[in-house]
Amino acid sequence: MALGDYLNLVQHKYIRSRDLSAIVERPERLRAINVGLSAAIARLEELIPLQENPKSDTGSQDAEATREANDLVDVMNKLTIDPNLSSTQKSPVRIIHSQATSNILSDPAIKFIHGDIERDEYLENLSQWIKESQDKISNGGSEIPEGYAQGDLYLCPGSLNALQGAVGTVCEAVDDIMSSCRSNATHPPLHRAFVAIRPPGHHCGEDTPSGFCFLNNVAVGAAHAHLQHGVKRVVIFDIDLHHGNGTQSVVWQINEETYRQTLESEGGSPNEKTGPQVYYGSIHDILSYPCEDGKVPLVQAASVSLHKSHGQYIENIHLETYTSEEHFWDVLYKDKYSKLLSKARDFLDDTGGPGDDVLVFISCGMDACEHEYESMSRHNRKVPASFYHRFARDACAFSDRYAGGRLISVLEGGYSDRALISGAMAHLSGLVDTPDGIQVDEQWWSIPNLVKLEAATKKRRGGRPSLPAKGSVEPWIERTLSIFSSIDGSASTTSSRSTFIPPSSRTLRDRTKGREAMPKSPPASSASTKPVSSSKVKPGANIKSGDESFASTGSSPLTSPSPSSSEDEAPPIKRLPKVILKLGKAPESPSS
Repeated sequence: MALGDYLNLVQHKYIRSRDLSAIVERPERLRAINVGLSAAIARLEELIPLQENPKSDTGSQDAEATREANDLVDVMNKLTIDPNLSSTQKSPVRIIHSQATSNILSDPAIKFIHGDIERDEYLENLSQWIKESQDKISNGGSEIPEGYAQGDLYLCPGSLNALQGAVGTVCEAVDDIMSSCRSNATHPPLHRAFVAIRPPGHHCGEDTPSGFCFLNNVAVGAAHAHLQHGVKRVVIFDIDLHHGNGTQSVVWQINEETYRQTLESEGGSPNEKTGPQVYYGSIHDILSYPCEDGKVPLVQAASVSLHKSHGQYIENIHLETYTSEEHFWDVLYKDKYSKLLSKARDFLDDTGGPGDDVLVFISCGMDACEHEYESMSRHNRKVPASFYHRFARDACAFSDRYAGGRLISVLEGGYSDRALISGAMAHLSGLVDTPDGIQVDEQWWSIPNLVKLEAATKKRRGGRPSLPAKGSVEPWIERTLSIFSSIDGSASTTSSRSTFIPPSSRTLRDRTKGREAMPKSPPASSASTKPVSSSKVKPGANIKSGDESFASTGSSPLTSPSPSSSEDEAPPIKRLPKVILKLGKAPESPSS
């Protein structure tokens, strides 16, 4: 489990005014995610038996055990592990505090996705916008240039640290997974990672930021895997409420260039090393951002199903309203949504089958969750919280078959605390393998248990929840609080600014007023499909894809979703776990 450096990720915040009531892509999202992850770990520790080192009757078996233990120590010494969840804890999840960062002006993978052959104009501009943001806002202007959606984007001086920390953490997760799976060590490899970062990324194209997104985390992570580890085939499952128009645009360009190289090679041109091939599959609400205004190019892009022709492998599936849990699982998931996986299987079968050159990503947005704000999910296109568990299980089975188990899930959208907590609990529980005959209980994230969790982790004076007396709460709650206190950095941050920013008339749009409140769309260049040259491919990192729906809610962290006012209806020998969670470095205790 990988969490980006908390103190970096929360520096990206809205500073145009002091009114944050409509700002849903907020730093506190990470706190809610950490609550859900902590609860999942606590529950999994109860579920999965703690196995002691086996006694051996032979010297050779003892020697083998010692060798494996030493391999484990060698690997773990390279990682920054939370002291409260060290190797002696025997947790099914390894938590890594990441301090990784990637320079947006020099990192090869970032330049591969967002740069250009002649000049990395967008990356240079983005760096400049961030530098000038405070001065422009102080002078009554906007930090976002004209031509870009003012209601969808915001920047501040700390945004650069957050953006670079987010992509850096994704790339570090790629390195950990690829290096571990390809090592000759006798211990089981690190197969999977969940990367909790912000801001999101899947709406950002090559040079078109939108929907909270300025760098495309997953696309950069895929480029890094290709450039640094020779990954040739990438599968991206996008389960955010909103269509990842930026990711699809980038994937289209990559596949187009690889297809051109292949045709030229088949035509007798000098052998040229071809680029990667990427499958992009998305489940989303076609009535929500970026398609809510009915713009033809965006609606068409979010409805494409194209496989093999012109080298493209794209599958888009529209969410539908479900009437019951049975209807969702037995009809919608089984007959329609699972096509996301079957088309990915077709892609890999068409391009060589299972292999060491395959890596799977999940763009994991929690905003399709049944517990998301009504003002965010206005068309009743939702999924049960258990979807995040079951899809994770299905994606893991897919990666086990085709990619040697290599899978990296990256946080995208999700804005209400309850959606983030329940989604994180369910998803992490699905990424962890349990012993035969032992199953995760989906009641873990039932509403009664979520209410208990929210009450126990409610933010109090000092920033952290008050630890209850031992034995005064259920054991899983007590363990959750212990884990949470060790991984969460919210107590060391403050929402106050060191510099006064005068009020501004510019705000993020109010999504509760319906479609007439929509701002102008991003520049037409967002649909650009200019080819990506293989010469600019390089490793990068990732950023979270924030979906572009805005909830009109001023609720504080860990509160229930606000009602909608929208007009729209509708573990023998200590073994490495297969899932890692990356965290930012542990913050110092605030001075009293």
